[in-house]
Parts: sequence; structure tokens; C-alpha cells
Amino acid sequence: MVLSYLNEVWRILLELSPPLLAGLLLAGLLHIFLPAGFIHRTLSKPGFASTLKAVLVGVPMPLCSCGVVPTALALRREGASNGATTGFLISTPSTGVDSILVSGAFLGWPFAIFKVFAAFITGIIGGIIADRVTPDQVVAPAPVAVADEPKQRGNIQEVIHYAVVDLYGAIDRWILAGVLIAAAITVLMPADFFQNIAWAQGLAGMLLMLAISIPLYVCTTGSVPIAAAFIAAGMPLGTALVFLMAGPATNLATIGAVYRALGGRLLGVYLATVIVMSIAFGMGFGFVLYDATAQQPMHEHGTDWLGIGSAFIVIALTLYLNLKRYLAQRKHPINQYREFDMGLTLKVEGMSCQHCVASVKNTLEGIEGVESATPDLGSGDVIVTGEDLDRDKLETAVRDAGYQIKQ
Repeated sequence: MVLSYLNEVWRILLELSPPLLAGLLLAGLLHIFLPAGFIHRTLSKPGFASTLKAVLVGVPMPLCSCGVVPTALALRREGASNGATTGFLISTPSTGVDSILVSGAFLGWPFAIFKVFAAFITGIIGGIIADRVTPDQVVAPAPVAVADEPKQRGNIQEVIHYAVVDLYGAIDRWILAGVLIAAAITVLMPADFFQNIAWAQGLAGMLLMLAISIPLYVCTTGSVPIAAAFIAAGMPLGTALVFLMAGPATNLATIGAVYRALGGRLLGVYLATVIVMSIAFGMGFGFVLYDATAQQPMHEHGTDWLGIGSAFIVIALTLYLNLKRYLAQRKHPINQYREFDMGLTLKVEGMSCQHCVASVKNTLEGIEGVESATPDLGSGDVIVTGEDLDRDKLETAVRDAGYQIKQ
């Protein structure tokens, strides 16, 4: 059993690694070579055109559900409409260039393209409804604005650093968890497991999948191997699509942040759109593409040199990032600041991944007088050092970024 499990982990890594690395590299190139402030400038006007641009920008962007919230709130504070903000919130976490490539490798390109189409349409519909339900009001300027000055970009080292540290560093643990869970599902569940369970079929199975996936954090790319394992065990493709749409788009941290920052109405639009449209596309999937994907939902590739080399690179990057975290924690342990009474300690709620950590850190370090901000993902503590620190100003900036301060 253990040997079978390890073999399955290795097989999934061979399948996952090449498209994952390609997606990370492409995302790094997009980040470096797009003009600074481009995204924010193009979404400043309300209306359908702004919503469309937000969704077009969001679909290929590799951000997780909790990582997308601070980005969307920054867009809102820059003047983006409610429709553009909501459309971006819905469409972005369900896709991403890395997720698209991995989905194509595991589930076939018809499935991957259909998922992108579903995320695009869902974001557009959610944005249109948001504009109707919550007409735009004047938004006060944020205490920390997004920089719009041009940067010196184009260095290949910057591309690699962004792809590895900023992007993969935000999802590496979720990717690892997805691989381990997918391997366990494949080994423990027979090929016809779900076919013999009535409640796993049709609408009942989709509703059950929604109830499981909405409150949980599921990484967009890391969820693909899990969905592939479910499909291999007999889960209908439409139900797997519901999991891939609703799981990455929502979790309890995202729901709380959206409610605090955008209000109950937009949260209702956000959740209702994700729920209704994921079921609608799940039900419609069988009518559109079932014949093209049902026979071979997973592509089998041999253990070629590309897969082996990519798998070793992914393993090396994962070990490097975790070693880097360990050394950083040893060098700057969170208790060290308390022991010597250095700086202010903020208790931040809502940080659930490295994107959140980076967002809180960048927000606080953008405030005048702040020398450094050191968030600890496990405890939620953020140590802020600097001169003449204003706690109220710091707490306001954190709340404006979509997080909560625990008193």
C-alpha cells in the first residue's frame, strides 16, 4: 500500500510539474513586463466595459481566493466599479495561467477551456448584477495607494524571483497537499467508487460538493489533481467542475473579508453568482463536452525526461522555500520582538496564505515611518517597527486591505 501510494505521488508530480513550471514562468513574464499601474488604470471607469476588462485581466492572473481579495480591494479604492471589483473577485481565483496549463495536462484541453469559459461568463454575470444591486458611490482615497510610477523591469532574475518566491511561495504547500490528497484518493478509491453511490450523481452530488468546497480553502492549481482523482474514481465531470469553480473561489477567510470591505449586498451577489453559475455550468457540461472528455479525462504521459526533470525542479523549489521560511523564522522569531519590546504587535485575522502575508507586509511598509512589518502566518501576529508609529493608522490600513484587527 505504501509503495503504491508513493508511486502515485510520483506519477502525479510527473504530470503536474511541466505545466506548473511553464505557468509560473509565463506569470512571471507578465508581471515583469506589464507597465506598473496598468491594471488599475484600465479599470477606473464604471460600467460594463470596466467589468469586462477586470474579468479579462483576472482570468489569467495566478491568484488564490484569499490572495485576490486585497488586490480587488485595491482596485476598488482606486476607483474601480462594484461590477469590476466583483467580476475580478469571481473570475480570478478559479483560473490562472498555471492552473490552465495544469488542467489541460490532467483533465484534457476541452475541459480546461470550458473551465476558463465558465469562469469568464460567471465573472461577467456577477459584475453586471453587482452594478445593478449596488450602484457605485464615491470611494474615499485609500491611505496607501497603489504605485503608478514606472519601474525598472525586465531582468530575468526578477522574473524568476517573482515566479518562485512570490507566486510558487504562496501556493507550494497547497500544491503539495493537493498532490498527497490526490494520491490517497487514487489509491484508496476504486475506479467505480462514485458510480455506485446515488447521492454522488447529478444535482445532489453538486450540492454536496458545494457544501464541502465553499467554506474550505482550496488552491486553484492544487485542486486540479484532486479533481482528476475524483474523476478517475467515477465522479461525474460536471460535479468535478463545480468543485474546481466553487472551491478556489471561496473560503471562510474570503467571505469574511468581502463582507467587511464591500458589505453584505456585494457578498450576497458574490456567493450567489458562484453557487448558481457553478451548478449551471456543471449541469450544462455534460450536454456540451461530455463526449469529448468522458472517455479519457486524464492524459497519461510516460516518465519522459521533461517530466522527470520538472518534477525534480518542483521538489527542489519546495524544499528551498520551506528551508528559507525556517531560517527566516530562526533569524527573526516572533517572540524575540516581545521579549525585547521592539515595535508594535498587531493581531491580524484573515491571513491564510503567503499572498495575505505579502499584502499585509506591503501595506504596512508603505506607511510613512514604518521601517519593517513582520507577519507570522501561524499566529496572525504582525510586528511593526519604526519611528513615531500610529497604531490607529496602522490598524486602519490593515482593515482597508481587507483584514480584521483582533483587539
